[in-house]
Amino acid sequence: MTDTFATSRPHERLDVWQDAMQLVEAVYRATSSFPVDERFGLTAQLRRAAISVPSNIAEGAARRSTSECLRHLSIARGSLAELSTQLAIAQRLGFGTAPVIDMELLDRTFARLNALIRTHERRIREPDAFPESPIPNPQSHA
Repeated sequence: MTDTFATSRPHERLDVWQDAMQLVEAVYRATSSFPVDERFGLTAQLRRAAISVPSNIAEGAARRSTSECLRHLSIARGSLAELSTQLAIAQRLGFGTAPVIDMELLDRTFARLNALIRTHERRIREPDAFPESPIPNPQSHA
């Protein structure tokens, strides 16, 4: 990640997206040592779930309506729960000798995603609490 966000997409500035991207990297590193016969099983499932989290956060951030954004953030949260479950399965099956993923990163991602969802839900319930800016954002790619 560069220090300047002048040319980055809005979702790239979200801490939760950055955490989710770190999770993807960690999952790929961890699953590279899984048994070869799991390549189309748990390895593929873990990678797919991990990729879904930042992808849906990005898609939600690009949507024009709050309800569409919430839908994608909810999908990201579901994928994060799926990832958590699959990591527990990998640990129970003894894949890898060390903990597969930094659980603090997983927990922090859950917390940040839940906070973002709550903010958007509040935006729907209390639209006057979040007035639209009268100045359009020329940097927006949405």
